[in-house]
Amino acid sequence: MSTPTSPTTPTTPSTSRTPTLTIRSPEQRAEHLRWLLDVTSIPTAAGREDRVIAWIHRWLAERPHLELTTDPAGNLHVRSRGTAAEGAQVLYFTAHLDHPAFVVERIVSPEVVELSFRGGVMEDYFKDGAVSILNGADTRLAARITEKVQDPMISAHGMMRGSPFGHYLAELAAGRTTETLAVGDVGSWDLPRAEVIDGIVHTPACDDLAALAAAISAFDVLMEEKRDAQSDKAQTGEMDVRLLFTRAEEIGFIGAIAACRHKTMPAGARVIALENSRSFADSPIGGGPIVRVGDRISIFSPSLTDAIAKRAEEIAGGPASVRASEKLSDLPKWKWQRKLMAGGACEASVFCDAGYEATCVCLPLGNYHNMADLDAVQARTNTRPPRIEREYIALSDYEGLVDLLVACGQKLSRINSVRPLVEKLWGDKRFVVGA
Repeated sequence: MSTPTSPTTPTTPSTSRTPTLTIRSPEQRAEHLRWLLDVTSIPTAAGREDRVIAWIHRWLAERPHLELTTDPAGNLHVRSRGTAAEGAQVLYFTAHLDHPAFVVERIVSPEVVELSFRGGVMEDYFKDGAVSILNGADTRLAARITEKVQDPMISAHGMMRGSPFGHYLAELAAGRTTETLAVGDVGSWDLPRAEVIDGIVHTPACDDLAALAAAISAFDVLMEEKRDAQSDKAQTGEMDVRLLFTRAEEIGFIGAIAACRHKTMPAGARVIALENSRSFADSPIGGGPIVRVGDRISIFSPSLTDAIAKRAEEIAGGPASVRASEKLSDLPKWKWQRKLMAGGACEASVFCDAGYEATCVCLPLGNYHNMADLDAVQARTNTRPPRIEREYIALSDYEGLVDLLVACGQKLSRINSVRPLVEKLWGDKRFVVGA
C-alpha cells in the first residue's frame, strides 16, 4: 500500500484568482484513506446493506456529538446534535449503501445455492464467475456460477412472484457445504481487498462506498471545525450540513424514492448526491472530482451545480478547463472537472423530481460495476473473455472530493453567479452594438 501524501499548495494560474484551498493534514489524509479502504471492502447488496450500516454505527459510536435516525425504508440520517442557528442552510451529502452483488434466494442442495444478482452487470461476465458468499458468522464460502435460472421465482410479501433479478445456480468449492448458509446471505464477486497501487485505489466496491467514505470524511472535518468554533456564538445563516445514506440504489433508486416519499429531508434542503461514475476519455481518472451537471435521464438543478462549480474554482484558483486563448499550463494544480456524465443515472435525478434543489458530485470510475475491459466487450472487440476485476479510482480524486465537500459545507452561495458576468459584459462592451 502506498503512503498517502498531502498535495502541495496550488499555484495561481496567470488568468485565475488566488486559490483558497485549505490542505488537509497528513494525519487527516491517512485517516480518510483508512476509512476508504475499510468500507469499500465490505460486501453489500441492495436490501442487504447490514455490514456497511454496522460500520457506520461503529464510526458514530466514537462521536457522541452526532445523532443517527432512520426512516421507514431504513435509510440513515446523520446530523449534529442540538439546534442549528436560525436561518441556517440545510445541506445534505448523500450516498448509497449498496453495490451490485448476489443474495442467497434458495438452498438447492448441500453443495448448491440459488443466487439473485441485484444490480446492472452485462450477462457476459457471469459465465463461470467466482463468488464469495458470507454466512451469518462472516465466514466466506467460495463458489462458482454454473448456470442461469430460467423464469426464477422469488418470495415477496408472503407469496411467490416472478423475480425482477437475474438468478444463478452456484456450486460451493470442494469441502464446503450450504449448512451454515441462509436465505438472505450476501454474495460478492471473489476479489482481493482494497489497496493503493501507484496512486490508484483498487477496491471491490468503489460504487458507491468510496463516495460514502468521502462524505463521512468531509463531514468529520466540518464537525471538528464546528466544535473548535463553539466558543463563538453561532451566527445566523451558517451551514447545517447533514448526511443521508440510502439503500437499494442499484436496483432503481428505491431508497432515494422512499426518502422523498417519507420526507426524510426537509423540503427546503439542498442536496449534493455523491456517486462514482464510469470514466470516459473526456472524464479521466486522475482529472479531479466531477461537478456533474446531469446524467442520462435528466439535468440537475443549475443554480446548485453552479454554486458548487464556483466553490471548486475558488479553492483551486481556476476553472476546470482552459479557454481557447489559454494554455493547458494555465490550469490550476488542484484538479476538478465539470461534465454531464451520461453513462448512467444518479439519485440526484430522483431528488430533483421530488422538488429538491439537487445535483451530483462524482468520482471518475474504472472497471464500472467490476466489469473489466468494458468498452471492448460492448464493442465485441475484446481479445479475451470478459472478466470481473476490482473497481478503481485515483486517490487524488478522492482527496479532491473531500476537499470540495468541506468547502461546500463551509460556504455555498445561493446567488446566480451568471448574472454578474452578464452585467459586466454588457457594461464593458455594449457600445459595440450601439447600445
